[in-house]
Amino acid sequence: MTTRTAPDEQVSAGRLVARTTALDPDSPAALGSLLDLLPSDAPVTWLRRGEGIVGWGVAARLRTQGPTRFADAAKWWSEMVARAEVVDEVQEPGTGLVSFGTFAFADEPGDSVLVVPSVVVGRRGDRAWVTTVSPADAPEPVADVRVRDVPPPPVGLTFADGALDGERWMSVVADAVSRIEGGELEKVVLARDLIATAAEPLDVRWPLRRLATGYPMCWTFHVDGMFGATPEMLVRRERGLVTSRVLAGTIRRTGDDERDLALAATLARSSKDLEEHEYAVRSVADALEPHCSSMNVPEAPFVLHLPNVMHLATDVNGVVHDAATVSSLQLAEALHPSAAVGGTPTPEATALISRIEGMDRGQYAGPVGWMDASGDGEWGIALRSGFHEGDSVRLFAGCGVVADSDPESELAESQAKFVPVRDALAD
Repeated sequence: MTTRTAPDEQVSAGRLVARTTALDPDSPAALGSLLDLLPSDAPVTWLRRGEGIVGWGVAARLRTQGPTRFADAAKWWSEMVARAEVVDEVQEPGTGLVSFGTFAFADEPGDSVLVVPSVVVGRRGDRAWVTTVSPADAPEPVADVRVRDVPPPPVGLTFADGALDGERWMSVVADAVSRIEGGELEKVVLARDLIATAAEPLDVRWPLRRLATGYPMCWTFHVDGMFGATPEMLVRRERGLVTSRVLAGTIRRTGDDERDLALAATLARSSKDLEEHEYAVRSVADALEPHCSSMNVPEAPFVLHLPNVMHLATDVNGVVHDAATVSSLQLAEALHPSAAVGGTPTPEATALISRIEGMDRGQYAGPVGWMDASGDGEWGIALRSGFHEGDSVRLFAGCGVVADSDPESELAESQAKFVPVRDALAD
């Protein structure tokens, strides 16, 4: 296992110089997978359907924790941007000075990180670019944009229960249902973990490639050891418009198309899942409303089909009026934790999670994504995810529990949600 850096670490807090240039349409960045360009030097990723940004190296980094983690990161980024010299020939989302972040779910414990890579490569539509970032008093890094060797698969992989085995976790779910029936709260999201251990240190680029291929409609991410393929966009802010994709209510797919269509219809009519979804949408809309001059909240969800499960989904959209003073990261803070990952009412639900869940979530179900110098960016929720360190990966899965929840069904749902990362680790 590798050693984690202590909180409050800062790397290169001085003035940065960022240069973005367009890449040739025939370059590997424009034609191939951006993941193929990643070296093993602190890789970061944010990709969906082949587009997005990847990076490597560390030009600057902040590691913090506690209840002020978002404010610490926002202040650090604002100061970094104010001092930076930026030359941007492309002017697309994800160009210029860009930071990647992953934030702890709870105030304590857990590290939160904001990092500025030395090199960022991006693609959007038919445009590709590269950004180099370095301290003003250091040489500009070499933008080595080429296809790398295929990373090796994990060797000798074994799996073991995390904090709780299945039986004990079902007891926790039953306890939560009892509390909900007793009127303590309406919904709580409970998570469990699974530990994968390899015989040798694992190269995180291997599961990233498999996740991006297997789940192209999700956002494949990696920042500081936290990786996965999330279907849930906590908040995207771009040029004055804001979007949040809410997922709550899940059913497992069978692999039979006709049967899955019937299951999708069942999900869309399920009172238990519709209730759970309504709580989540309401919490997002309430959090975004103070920042928007207008909003669109659909009356009914749609069914999002993923390779392993189907979800009830709603896209909440708005026009922001405070973009000059509130960044996408600050919007993410306002939204976190939503009812989709915490519960309803949120304070009671998160307090119950800390009492009965029996594990430290770390960055699981926290915001993960990127932000540019204008404050625009994309922040997903770190779901369908794992934390990689040395030769181990800690996998996470969670389920929304309401009054009608059945512990065995919730256990089966959690097992389905382990599948993306578990399969991605396989040879």
